[in-house]
Amino acid sequence: MSWFILFIAGLLEIGWAIGLKYSEGFTKLWPTAWTIFSLAASFLLLGLALKTLPVGTAYAIWVGIGAVGTAILGIVLFGESAGVFKLVSLMLICVGLVGLKLAHA
Repeated sequence: MSWFILFIAGLLEIGWAIGLKYSEGFTKLWPTAWTIFSLAASFLLLGLALKTLPVGTAYAIWVGIGAVGTAILGIVLFGESAGVFKLVSLMLICVGLVGLKLAHA
């Protein structure tokens, strides 16, 4: 269950990172509210996952999910560059995340 909670925490990290962009410096109410909610929920779930998972592994996976997801949504939603080097680098992060999970097992 801790891995599932950690995964949801990572998805919420993507939510608050994208929310930061949409809030336009916290000047838009609903994007700001979403950002604050998802930030708090992400931290709460990360804390719950840390009750049974090693801190280094859990934190690295949480950050990795957030980084990869945010980068992909940056490409899709905001037209950020999607060069081969960037996409290969994101895939390498994903390989690292899988490796961390397998190393924990």
